[in-house]
Formats: sequence, C-alpha cells, structure tokens
Amino acid sequence: MINVMFVCHGNICRSPMAEFVFKDMVDKKHLSDLFFIASSATSREEIGNPVHRGTKKKLLEHGIVSEGKQSVQFKASDYDLYDYIVCMDYQNVRNLMRIIGEDPEGKVKLLLEYAGSDADIADPWYTGDFDLTYEDVLKGCKGLLESILAERQIK
Repeated sequence: MINVMFVCHGNICRSPMAEFVFKDMVDKKHLSDLFFIASSATSREEIGNPVHRGTKKKLLEHGIVSEGKQSVQFKASDYDLYDYIVCMDYQNVRNLMRIIGEDPEGKVKLLLEYAGSDADIADPWYTGDFDLTYEDVLKGCKGLLESILAERQIK
C-alpha cells in the first residue's frame, strides 16, 4: 500500500482538494487498491469541520465528491504511517516540523515540487480564488502521481 497524506493549515480547503483530486486520478487509472490517500491540518482551528463550500463546489464542477470528509489534525505518529507527506505551502512545512520534529526519511515535500516549482499553493480561504488553487493542485497531483508510478515502477 502506498500511503499519501496531504497537509494544509485547516484541512478544509487545499489539502482536502488535493486528497480528492488525487483519489480521482488514482481511481481513473484503476490503481485505487494500491493507495491509501488522506489529508490533515497542522492547526486545530477547523477540527471536525467539513470541507469548505468553495472547495466542494470546485470539486463538484469536475465530478469529484468530497462528502463525509471532516478536518483532522496531523499527529506525530502519522509520520510513520505515510510514505509521502505533501504540504501545500512553506508555512505548513514549518508547522508540520514542529509536530514531527524532523524528517529523517525525506517524506515531507511541497505539492508543487512535483510540478517542478517551489511555489506555494495559494490559500483560497484568503484569496477566494478556488480556480487558481484547483489548477495548481491538479498540476501538483499529476506530478506526484507520475513520480510515484515511476519510482515504484508501476504502469
């Protein structure tokens, strides 16, 4: 099983968007049985809250359902459970490092690193631009999936 965790500040906008976009990509390639995909927050502010309505709406425009997802916080013990821990921005990398202490296995990366960029995924909570966030999440998720498939030699 390949375990992938997407991480953002509150786990209501960007990381659940990435979680469900990535699940959709994996499903369309008929690889769902090889993956466990989740998302979490570095903060406690939104714990228990559902996916933001703007994220839900954007996902539904692409035929992707996110019902039932509630915000959860990343725990230090999650580090050992996941092969890929993918953050939406540098601030969340810093916050995540406060939770886990160190990243000896090099699991923690920015999502857009997989698309050849060191940029952050803009937070639509502040920008209101769910379109841009979706486009960046899509690019990052495509790159992540390609990277995993190549690394694991999966066709």
